[in-house]
Amino acid sequence: MYKDVYADAKKKLSWKVTDQRSVMLIASLYVTENHEFDGDRLEKMADFIKKEVGFFTTLQSHQRYLFAAMLITRFQEPETAFQSFITTYKKLVDEGFSMGAYTYISAMVLISADGTDEEISSRAMEVYKKMRKKHFFLTGQSDYPLAMLLARRTQDTDLLIDHIEYFYDKLNLSGFHKGNDLQTMSHILSLVEGADPDELVTRCTEIFDFLKQEGIRPKSMFYPQIAMLAFLTNGKDQISEVKEIRESLNDVIRWQKDMNFMMAVNLHLSNQIEKPSLLQMNLSTTIEALLQAQQSATIAAIGGATAATHNGN
Repeated sequence: MYKDVYADAKKKLSWKVTDQRSVMLIASLYVTENHEFDGDRLEKMADFIKKEVGFFTTLQSHQRYLFAAMLITRFQEPETAFQSFITTYKKLVDEGFSMGAYTYISAMVLISADGTDEEISSRAMEVYKKMRKKHFFLTGQSDYPLAMLLARRTQDTDLLIDHIEYFYDKLNLSGFHKGNDLQTMSHILSLVEGADPDELVTRCTEIFDFLKQEGIRPKSMFYPQIAMLAFLTNGKDQISEVKEIRESLNDVIRWQKDMNFMMAVNLHLSNQIEKPSLLQMNLSTTIEALLQAQQSATIAAIGGATAATHNGN
């Protein structure tokens, strides 16, 4: 199904979205949300966004198609949701978030969770500042969306940061290289309350080894995907299924093998909602958080948020 949606999206957006990886991400949004792709509807929504925002904004660029896809696939009335999205974005800027694409993504994370809780946005900024205090040179605007997701945890923020740091140090001792990708990995592993951190670290190292056994080099850019797969049981079977999806995508999208792996994990996770393979009882909530984390990590990987740092009115 993904390959069909991708082919349709590529044809429709060929002159509008020049980065193939962005088209891949748009296609994955439709598939993971079980939403039928309608190219004309997507184009209409993107045009609506362009008319509604100021000229010097992220949403004037091809990025608006990505946000249009998010709005269409997540809300019954995307035009109405867009107004809430912009209002939430402005509130986040007032809260101290920098103007730009990652704050737009954070606003989308917030409204996608059925609300625009001001306490969550305030707590997210607190989490972000404490992240930055721990890892000043690693922490930047790309961490906003995960800070927003982490802010939904009920844990005291100091304890939460210590929890994240535990993962970072433990994973590094287990052979994962320090850097931005390991920090993102630690954030993702900290999303789910109640999971045993040592068990998750063990699963991550096992998945790392399974990837090598399957002939997939576990690059540091794949650390976020390894973290997400660690929440699933039967790690070796999971990697085999991800590899099968990836190879299927490689047959069609030949020059994006790294992105194909990310998409394969995304698609595999979305297939797990009805399966008892998670370490967490609340399957749909956990997967939704993981998929949003995946989308944020993927946008970071394709450099989609580097261009604009202006306000969108």
